[in-house]
Amino acid sequence: MTTTNPLLQFFLKTRKHTEDICSPLEIEDYVVQPIEDVSPPKWHLGHTTWFFEEFILKQHLGNYKLFDEDFSFVFNSYYEAVGKRVIRSNRGNLSRPSVQKVYEYRNYVTKEIEKLITKTNTLEINSLLEIGIHHEKQHQELLLTDIKFILGNNPLLPSYSNIIKEHETQDYQQEWLKVNEGVYEIGHNNSSFCYDNELGRHKVYLTNYEIANKLVTNKEFIEFITANGYKLHDFWHAEGWDWVNKNKITTPLYWHNIDGKWYHYTLNGLQEINLNSPVTHISYFEAFAYAQYKKLRLPTEFEWEIAQGKFSWGDRWEWTESAYLPYPGYAKVDGALGEYNGKFMVNQKVLRGGSIATPTQHTRPTYRNFFQTNLRWQYTGLRLAK
Repeated sequence: MTTTNPLLQFFLKTRKHTEDICSPLEIEDYVVQPIEDVSPPKWHLGHTTWFFEEFILKQHLGNYKLFDEDFSFVFNSYYEAVGKRVIRSNRGNLSRPSVQKVYEYRNYVTKEIEKLITKTNTLEINSLLEIGIHHEKQHQELLLTDIKFILGNNPLLPSYSNIIKEHETQDYQQEWLKVNEGVYEIGHNNSSFCYDNELGRHKVYLTNYEIANKLVTNKEFIEFITANGYKLHDFWHAEGWDWVNKNKITTPLYWHNIDGKWYHYTLNGLQEINLNSPVTHISYFEAFAYAQYKKLRLPTEFEWEIAQGKFSWGDRWEWTESAYLPYPGYAKVDGALGEYNGKFMVNQKVLRGGSIATPTQHTRPTYRNFFQTNLRWQYTGLRLAK
């Protein structure tokens, strides 16, 4: 269907991109779930489709007929208000519905959304559609990193494709960028799309600080490893030190030392590490420990936001020293969509920026990503401050 509606075009382009991400996969890849945090590609395809069905079509398209009565149970993620669901760790047990059936579901819901938007064009529906589009973009990033984890834990370390190049090189000199003490404004401040956790623009006071113009590189992180960084407790939080020892962590995720050379698994298969590329796939614990090793620190999310116009970002999600908390005046929206962000504002750290897996039109200086301190299957890195 040809349309001149920009939002509908955005929707259709987003839906196609998700399927493009899956196009290099073998059918056997679609259902694998090595750990609880990683969802099978088939589940992502279904869940992003269910989101549009549950929050738009069921509510706003008269006489809408569900594609399958069981799919809300199968593809609901964490929305308590919507009803029962398959527990997260069991998503890999869903050999049925088939991949073909899930693609039929996607096609069905996409066409029904087209039908609705063509007939009815209200602010409420457009707002929900925009949230749904960006929700799917979030899952595109997760889908890529989940695919990498699935294939990176296959003993053959197979290549996914050449869609993404992971070897960005920061070919410029290290500098410390100075920011003067003062009161600054934080948060989203224009009419473009943002999530509710970016709202509540407010003032913060910052003391004088400096922030690096470059991300920490693989070469620098290897120096940390060589200096016994993973073996010296002084660099680590108590919880981080327990995590290192319990899980026998000695390197970033996907790293392999083969005959004295450093390699890592990438979406292009096993490759020798580019020393000048930013280090990636590290936990907050590792980022903090490295900063301690350098006698420096991580920036807060507010320091990052105020300084971000002075440096390049977007290759790696950057750990900050900030806990994921609500801004002043934050209020969840009513209904199930109120569960989108607010319920996770505990025991997590904020990441800023974006990564090579982040789709286009999906990040901005005020975007607040968040993960638990031990997680590292995303493209996470670090920038130092002092």
